[in-house]
Formats: sequence, C-alpha cells, structure tokens
Amino acid sequence: MKEIDIINACTDLGVAVDGACLGPNELTKDLKGKNLRAIYKIYADEENKEKDRDNKKKNLIKLNEFNEKLYKTVLDVIDKNHFPLTIGGDHSLVIASALASIKKNKSLGIIWIDAHGDFNTFDTTITGNIHGLPLAAIAGYEKKDLVGFHTANTYLPQNTVIVGGRDIDPLEEENLKDAGVTVFSTEEIHKRGMSAVMEDAIKIACDGTEGMHISYDLDVIDPKLCPGVSVPAVNGITLEEAYDAVDEIIKHKDKLKSLDLVEFNPLKDVDNKTKIIAKTILKSLINNI
Repeated sequence: MKEIDIINACTDLGVAVDGACLGPNELTKDLKGKNLRAIYKIYADEENKEKDRDNKKKNLIKLNEFNEKLYKTVLDVIDKNHFPLTIGGDHSLVIASALASIKKNKSLGIIWIDAHGDFNTFDTTITGNIHGLPLAAIAGYEKKDLVGFHTANTYLPQNTVIVGGRDIDPLEEENLKDAGVTVFSTEEIHKRGMSAVMEDAIKIACDGTEGMHISYDLDVIDPKLCPGVSVPAVNGITLEEAYDAVDEIIKHKDKLKSLDLVEFNPLKDVDNKTKIIAKTILKSLINNI
C-alpha cells in the first residue's frame, strides 16, 4: 500500500467560472486514511482574475506561477517516495502534476477521464480558458507558454487516452486525430462498460512505459447526478460507471504513479451531491492504492 501525500491545488485561473479553487479544501476537510501522510495546500493568486472571452491567454502569467509551485511540490513528494494525489481546482493544474510525475518516472502514459478533450491550442481555443489546453501541453502538442518550468520528457500521444469524451470542439477533434490520441467516448462506455474501456485504456497507456498518470475530472459524470462542476456536459457517465473507473484504477495500482481528482466547484453544487461523490472517490483511492 502506497504512502500518500495529498496536494490541494487551489486554483480556478484556467476557467472563467469561479469556485473550483474552493474545491480541494472542501474535499479534504477532516479527511483520514491509514496511509495518508500529509496534505499540502497551494493557492493561486485569484486577485483581478481575467474573464474576457476574447483574451486567449487570460491569466497565463499567474497560472504559470502557480503551476511552477505545484510542480516543485509534486517533485518533492515523489522524492520522499510518497504517492502524489493532487486535488483540484481546475484542470489546468495538471500541466504541473502530470509533468512532475513524468520527470521522475522518465516514461509514462496518461489516462484523461473527462467529458472534454482538453486538447485545444492557443490557436484553436474558442473560449481562451486554459483548462481546455492542458492535455495538449502534457502531450507535447501545445508547449509554448505553458511548460517553461519543465525540461524533461512529455507524454507520447500514442500512450495518451481520453475516457468519457463527449464535448469536444471541432478543431480540437482535428488536433486529437493529428496527434494520434485514443478517445473512448461516453457512448462507448455505455455500450461496452467502463471496466472494459478502462482495461483497454490502461493497456494503451502502459504499452512500453513505466506506468501511468491518471487525471479524473468530475465533469465526466452526468451533471444531473454531479452538478458541482464549472463546465458541465450533458449525457455523461452514470455513478456506477464512475465508481467502476475507480475500481479499475485500484485493480491496476501497481502501474499507477500519480493521480489527480479535479474540477469540483462547491459554488455550483446542489444539495452536496457532487461533494458526496467526490469524497466517495477520494476515500476509496486513499484507502486502497
């Protein structure tokens, strides 16, 4: 069983919607686990946050400053031989957490459990929300301006997998095809079952690598069940499918090097539905990996 350090990445600079920066501390309040060793808290500078849709690089400087701090913290956790579990916050923070992991592990695959592709570039983004670019940055497809603090390998597109994709921009879809990223849609999960899809995703991510990083975005779950996210996408996965994904992660924990749970937005939640789901996932992970 891994010794776990949790890193609360308190930021929503990557999205024009406020609230995700509050998610990490809400989820880890009174959190206990037999193998939980420490909880770090890193805060973004949210003062004068930019929200202009026409600004394609809004909050870029502050976001990079935050990610550099997060990157160094994750590296420190790995140096202690502890497992880094990063809690977000919006998905742009994973530029730091995932790249820190591959710097220490040399070659990794990545599974992106998400309704969105997050594979836009500054040229293709419609909203200018940087949380729509992180997977492209991590996979070396959009490195300019986002990964200056990282000097090691990026993730290979052939070991990069999106699970649950359904709200993908047309130009972003072209980027994914051009890069060669595998996408398992929500529809395919409904047809084949989450366990079967995750088994395939893990095989792809771990083919020729030392293991995998997994990034779990709560907006993959249908917003009727899980409303507390910044950018909900209709027709999502069921709760059974959401928990099946966690079971598969635990089943393959020997290959797991690092993990994120992101995009819980308490300001958007209804009757604590999302908080309960997120805490269920979090508790299952810290007690079983």
